Amino acid sequence: MNKTPKVAVVILNWNGLKFLQQFLPSVLQSTWPNLQVVVGDNGSTDGSVDFLKARYTNEVTVLQNDKNYGYTGGYNRIIGQVKADYYILLNSDIEVTPSWIEPVIAQMEGDASIAAAAPKIKSYNRKNYFEHAGAAGGFIDQLGYPFCRGRLFYEVEEDLGQYDESSQIFWASGAALFIRSDRWREVGGFDERFFAHMEEIDLCWRLKNMGYKVMYCAQSTVYHVGGGTLNTENPFKTYLNFRNNLWLIKKNMSAMRSTYVIGMRMWLDLLALLRFLGEGKRKDAWAVSKAHQSFVKSFFIRAARKEVARSGEKTSTPIPYTPHSASNTLHPNNTGLYKRSIVVDFFAKKKTRFTALDPRDFH
Repeated sequence: MNKTPKVAVVILNWNGLKFLQQFLPSVLQSTWPNLQVVVGDNGSTDGSVDFLKARYTNEVTVLQNDKNYGYTGGYNRIIGQVKADYYILLNSDIEVTPSWIEPVIAQMEGDASIAAAAPKIKSYNRKNYFEHAGAAGGFIDQLGYPFCRGRLFYEVEEDLGQYDESSQIFWASGAALFIRSDRWREVGGFDERFFAHMEEIDLCWRLKNMGYKVMYCAQSTVYHVGGGTLNTENPFKTYLNFRNNLWLIKKNMSAMRSTYVIGMRMWLDLLALLRFLGEGKRKDAWAVSKAHQSFVKSFFIRAARKEVARSGEKTSTPIPYTPHSASNTLHPNNTGLYKRSIVVDFFAKKKTRFTALDPRDFH
């Protein structure tokens, strides 16, 4: 008889006591037989750790970081202490059903080339609708804009069974990300420069550049509150999204392609900045400008690092963390890449549903 794989649900917590109180019981009711539930605390000051140690002494493994390292750094440090066959990175503001793990692990066990996977992610507050962060699987267009099946920009669809077929996707949401532990180690975990937002897209893109599959499992459903740490109106979130999207393109596209795409994105981002100004969102407009400044500055930092390395001198210039990068295979997996512009299709052609997109335009 085959051994049941060990699965570790790893919840990264930062001052999320109310979510742990509300949603951790549903995780502990999961029916997977070989399960470890881990809460990694990222320097909380709201009594989260005391609550966990008093209430869940035997059921939950509590691991603590000495400060808030963000989503990326926090998970890298916590997962480095956890031994399992599969990791599930789960947001603290998610409600799960008892058998949510079984379908995804069965899917991954059936195909060794699957590195990561995601369940169907629906809204906790509107149970019949998809949730913004993940929905029914992530995709990306030719200009590096990520989008989801079931959510294009601000248009979120009702779940009417239109995405009840499991399939390959381009990226799996970090809100509920299943990943093989050996693939996590091989790819080097998260790139900590991202801090938060789009780090899971970068992770999945690197895995796909190595030839692995990322899957959507329609038979598993979780319910996400969303915006538990940074709400959608937070200018810092705007900054991270615009900056990290540029990094995403630079890191994962070829040099020639990324140069062209980044040039296009700079102009499109300028239009977004002007739109924010027109809507009276001056802080968001400034966040876009700061994102571009940070992105350009990162090139000078890397140039300084290379020059110092050549000279053998030491420098006090802070250098962004860069994770280990495994060598690519000869056959990157581009399934889920949209060969058109989702911006043009959505705003100009009024294609506001994923089902309106031509399947022939996807790799």
